[in-house]
Amino acid sequence: MSNTDLANALLQACQKRGIMLATAESCTGGMIIAALTDIAGSSAVVDRGFITYSNEAKMDMLGVSPATLEAHGAVSRETAIEMATGALARSRAGLTLAVTGIAGPGGGSAEKPVGLVWFGVGLGGQSVTAEHKLFPDKGRDFIRQETVRHALELGLRALDQPQAEGAAP
Repeated sequence: MSNTDLANALLQACQKRGIMLATAESCTGGMIIAALTDIAGSSAVVDRGFITYSNEAKMDMLGVSPATLEAHGAVSRETAIEMATGALARSRAGLTLAVTGIAGPGGGSAEKPVGLVWFGVGLGGQSVTAEHKLFPDKGRDFIRQETVRHALELGLRALDQPQAEGAAP
């Protein structure tokens, strides 16, 4: 399924459930919200996109704690969770998708290599969940496109879960 097909499916799933959607993006720089808003009628469910490329933006726009960034770094489970949580708190969305990662070609390390991306998913009334993927280092565009794909898939997966179930962070 293409990213456009995934975005369309996610918009339809949000509309069916009567919830708005917001993104909190770092390494993708708005590509997730763009994939969603490229589709006519998306304004029925897309609330907003937070583009928080810098640590300052993560703190100012989403309320990510300076202590979290200091202790764990921008590319971490903890930061992804705080990004998704902040997007829920600062929007009308019932579903938030957050991404923070290293798209390359530089910026990687032994502990956090190029291709590492953390995803946070917030669904109103449930615990925010996070997971990471290590995409092959096939270039910046590849990593970013795969990040968009996986974020959209996670959004669909979150909406397929029964509303009463909440996964611990």
